[in-house]
Amino acid sequence: MTKLLILSVSAGNGHVRAAQAIAATAQSLAPPCTAVHIDAMAHVAAGFRKVYTDWYIQLVNRAPELWSYLHQRTDVTPHHAPSQRLRRGIERLSTGALVREIRREKPDAVICTHFLPAELLMRERNRGRIDYPVWLQITDYDLHNMWLVPGMTGYLAATEEVAFRLRARGIPPERIHFTGIPVMPAFSEPDAPALAREACVAGLGLDPSRPVLLMVSGGAGVGDLPSMVERVLDMGGPDGKPNDFQVIAVAGRNAEAHGRLEALARRHPGRVAAIGFTNEMHRMMAASDLVVTKPGGLTVSECLALGKPMLLISPIPGQEEHNAGFLMEEGAAWLAYDAIGLDYKVARLMADPAKLSSMAARSRALGKPQAARSVLRHVLGTPA
Repeated sequence: MTKLLILSVSAGNGHVRAAQAIAATAQSLAPPCTAVHIDAMAHVAAGFRKVYTDWYIQLVNRAPELWSYLHQRTDVTPHHAPSQRLRRGIERLSTGALVREIRREKPDAVICTHFLPAELLMRERNRGRIDYPVWLQITDYDLHNMWLVPGMTGYLAATEEVAFRLRARGIPPERIHFTGIPVMPAFSEPDAPALAREACVAGLGLDPSRPVLLMVSGGAGVGDLPSMVERVLDMGGPDGKPNDFQVIAVAGRNAEAHGRLEALARRHPGRVAAIGFTNEMHRMMAASDLVVTKPGGLTVSECLALGKPMLLISPIPGQEEHNAGFLMEEGAAWLAYDAIGLDYKVARLMADPAKLSSMAARSRALGKPQAARSVLRHVLGTPA
């Protein structure tokens, strides 16, 4: 049986979710493929892990302008530049345990959903220490220089434009494959009865005959999630009349926010479903008519897979801004720059079913619900 090793990095959650999606899909193949998922950050020095994960999150939240500058500078810095060689040298010194763990697994092929393990394996291949193919899955809707790791067996692109950019930057065309970004199997069958909107809405204790807004994050400029939900519940429509839409608010692991959302649900009976951590996000999305979210690569891929229009908020400078630009250009999303814009655009969109319908159609046209299977077809060399 083929053994596939999938390597992610928990700098943000998207790289991990893409790896989990590939692994889960591999288990469903006939015949199944053995898939082992390793988060690289579980096998590196503690100090390196803190810098690579915690520092990244703090930087994008507290100093987005600095992160934007770093993102732009690294995008124009060649792979062979001294600063890049120094960075890779530091990474090698901090990731010896990870390399040893990869060797112990003895895979038949590797898929990396982040460039860090791909760079480590590139060096291993160049030194003749490994001979199995290594593939790189790009998890955003634009191409940054850090994804241009030389010597990969194949590059799995989120969009046709990303594939074009790979070719333009010198990657051989035969190594580039347009697959989309992998999503979990729960998102891969958008027309399944289990994802029927009416059933999903009713299952949350809401009214299927009324519009539903899904809100899954807050951030810089728009306020925290409970404050966002409270504002949209209290505001009127664009004509000044009270709105009647319902809200699904997902706080995740933030217990304090979840408690505040539950208090809002008690104040607005029948209008709010307050959700904490959940593995049922596919049902939340299926129940919604509009999704308010940050434009992370995996979250928007899930929305596209289910054909959901999006109102985007608080993009991280660089990659998420580019994701937002792609979605707006294609007609699947709007962007709210601040709290006032959020209020205005929620009111506009929720009062305009025709506009939501056209955005949903564009979203579905862009969606790649079978992206994980496409990835595995290329990696395993199986028929389409």
